[in-house]
Amino acid sequence: MSRMILRTLVLLSAVAAWHGAFAVGILAPQASRESAVTVKVTPKALTGPMWEFEVVFDTHTQPLNDDLMKNAVLILADGTQVTPASWQADPPGGHHRKGILRFNAPVRAQSMVELRITRPGEARPRSFKWKRE
Repeated sequence: MSRMILRTLVLLSAVAAWHGAFAVGILAPQASRESAVTVKVTPKALTGPMWEFEVVFDTHTQPLNDDLMKNAVLILADGTQVTPASWQADPPGGHHRKGILRFNAPVRAQSMVELRITRPGEARPRSFKWKRE
């Protein structure tokens, strides 16, 4: 009987640790591949006054000149659109580029966030969504 209790406690501890990590902002990266360009977005900090997303562009067919200050928007659960506060990235051009995209944090807690990136020449924006607890 004590082994069963111990296994249960270990399992509950693992679930609690995972849930706690998710609740404080550790969210999985997402990637989108279209028009021979992969865009990967990883939420880095979704607590505090600034929210940060690492954005990585990768291609072998065209120079990467994206200006996310003009072409990115954060959409909150209530539909509010937030423009970036800063985009610190590798210089434009080349085939591999990454940077940190920052937004002023919303006043209220959000159950869902969506980052939309509009790329020149693509028919629709890339969409990256995360649910938060």
